[in-house]
Amino acid sequence: MAELYLIGFKGNRNGFFYNSYYHDLKETNFVIVEVERGEDLGLVKRKLTSDIDLSEGSTPRSILRSASEEDISHWKSLCQQEKIYKQEVIEMGKRHGLPMKIVDVDCQFDGNKMTVYFTADHRVDFRDLVKELAAHYRTRIELRQIGVRDEARRIGGYGICGRPQCCISFIRNFEPISTQHAREQDLPLNPAKISGNCGRLLCCLRHELDLYIEVKKKFPAQGTRVDTAKGQGIVERIDVFNEEAIIRNDDRLLFRCSREDILQTVRHRQNDTSTVRPYHSHTTQSDTSSKQSIDELDDEIDAGSNTQS
Repeated sequence: MAELYLIGFKGNRNGFFYNSYYHDLKETNFVIVEVERGEDLGLVKRKLTSDIDLSEGSTPRSILRSASEEDISHWKSLCQQEKIYKQEVIEMGKRHGLPMKIVDVDCQFDGNKMTVYFTADHRVDFRDLVKELAAHYRTRIELRQIGVRDEARRIGGYGICGRPQCCISFIRNFEPISTQHAREQDLPLNPAKISGNCGRLLCCLRHELDLYIEVKKKFPAQGTRVDTAKGQGIVERIDVFNEEAIIRNDDRLLFRCSREDILQTVRHRQNDTSTVRPYHSHTTQSDTSSKQSIDELDDEIDAGSNTQS
């Protein structure tokens, strides 16, 4: 069976293609690939050595050949021309009075199609604009409405961690993210700290979420009074990566305890007068005291955009 490759295109778009003709391919090689309507030029990112779930996408097409110097020169010229096209499309959109933001213009390598990416708060009737674009550029026109996270992916950039955005590095599909994910990881519920370049919650909030949930299940909840090998105290927080609980004793001094050092739960909360019981495991309980502030934070983060990507 032909080898499967990940090919990258303009706008941080990726696709899977088979090396059906068994070309000698290396990473960073430019190649001409088969697309729905003609041919396009892309960059070889890597050969896929493990099984990839292709059930959600279309069947991969073929890599036709390696790109020549002439092909690459034409592609670079096309990239420069797209900047001019974008400004022209913006002006046409304004003339039609359309409430839309033109994000990018992507011309297929063989000139058979031009894709215009845009964002908008609501559905936009762009039929008249498409007619004008088709008459002006004499090619097939596709207008594609995208969300703010897709916009950030096409533009590219770096996160607050200093690394390239997750959406252009490895994320294939965007998953729902909520402030509950930040709470589970003991992060401050500050929109400026937990929002990405797109203005939405950071995609990386999902990366370690399962680990946090799994480790925290092994310990008493924050605020629980426990009896440990080092004395009694109240659980301040859980150090997930070291799998230790940070305990504050009655002298307000902090010390660390492993799961094995926690002998029993004295009280679930400081004001709880329930009887002492041995500690075995912890079932996560919802903290309703901050529900109102969390809901307000969700509203604040979502303000300004009604389209969820």
